[in-house]
Amino acid sequence: MDTDKALRDHLLELLEGKSAHIDLESALEDFPLDKINEKPGSSPHTAWQLLEHIRIAQWDILDFSRNPSYKEMKWPDDHWPKEDGTPDSWKKSVKQTLSELQEMRDLVAGKETDLFAKIPHGGGQTILREALLTADHNAYHLGQLVLLKRMFEKK
Repeated sequence: MDTDKALRDHLLELLEGKSAHIDLESALEDFPLDKINEKPGSSPHTAWQLLEHIRIAQWDILDFSRNPSYKEMKWPDDHWPKEDGTPDSWKKSVKQTLSELQEMRDLVAGKETDLFAKIPHGGGQTILREALLTADHNAYHLGQLVLLKRMFEKK
């Protein structure tokens, strides 16, 4: 059994949002754009805030994973949007998030990528860890987005 291929396949499936997780496109499909800045019930975040947080965090993880000149972002200030979104900014964010998710998938799929090697400019992190972190973080916040979408459908 080719364990390297099996591990990469499992990671790619997880990043794509298969098995027990919803994929990014399905979660965001037909989201009511007139509701992206609303907080239904006692939600602490709007859909726009969650989408942008996913995008920003995913970009940060990807940048850390491949950029030797990586500059750490300030938590939490740099990881959340400062302003409300618009339908156009929503569409742009979705497109960028999907594109950068594919870039992470490409990094994982690349045979030249040693999933277990420590990232030279990091503190012991590996691409394996960063891929798992991306999938875990996305799944968590996509669940929140799906819940908001369902709450808006019931109104």
